[in-house]
Amino acid sequence: MSRGELADFIRRRREALRPDQMPATAVHPPGRRARRTPGLRREEVAALAGVSNSYYERLEQARAPRPSPQVLAALGTALRLTAAEREHLARLAGQVPPDTDAERAPVPAHARRLLDGLGPIPAYLADERENIVAWNRAAAELIIDFGLLPAEERNTVRLSIRLSGTVCSAPAGAEGEFARQSAARLRAASARHPGERVLAELVNEFAAHSPDFAASWRNHDVQPISTLRKRLRHPDLGELDLDCQTLLLPGTDVHLVIYTARPGSPSAAALARIGTRDP
Repeated sequence: MSRGELADFIRRRREALRPDQMPATAVHPPGRRARRTPGLRREEVAALAGVSNSYYERLEQARAPRPSPQVLAALGTALRLTAAEREHLARLAGQVPPDTDAERAPVPAHARRLLDGLGPIPAYLADERENIVAWNRAAAELIIDFGLLPAEERNTVRLSIRLSGTVCSAPAGAEGEFARQSAARLRAASARHPGERVLAELVNEFAAHSPDFAASWRNHDVQPISTLRKRLRHPDLGELDLDCQTLLLPGTDVHLVIYTARPGSPSAAALARIGTRDP
């Protein structure tokens, strides 16, 4: 059980709730006591979850014993957590067994077949630590030849630091999306692998580079973004505005990342040339 992380998580989720979003019977009348902090009061969340005020207060102070699955379910409802946030809460409370390195499986054969079947569509497979574990030729042509990189540099977070502002950037309106996406994924991975040094180093490295990532990490964002918008500057194809879609592969610890462009756009025409280029 990560008491400190659990306490910080539920406190931030409580503070994110607005009293006017809740049923009138769930919050104290405005005149009862002035609100000095954002969000709901502790006693209001305790009442919604059906636990005592003192127990909930100890939870936020990292002094309470491990909550039961029933209490976690009630807290999830009271705090209006998403499915991803409920799983994160359970892991922080020690209700979901952490994964171990021994359980880390190689890239599944069916995932490789799916990747190979995409042909000229740039795509790669990444694990929960954001390590790129497999890629197709189109992805190497579009982004970088992953095979020439040291293994520790074949990581989406480290590549974003290396390529940001030169090869890769965010179009207007999409600033910070990748950082928030990375924070969500690494938060979930850290809950599954508590205390892992490699993950901690990766988080610290990106937090020092990206204020958006640092803010999302502090806020315990665990809801990933399914489609990111990216702008790539290719030496031969020029500037491309692309959608970067992430597909989770059930039963595995890898996800598939695919680069596409809006049909009929100049970026789509340029991207189509990837598959026609000589090796």
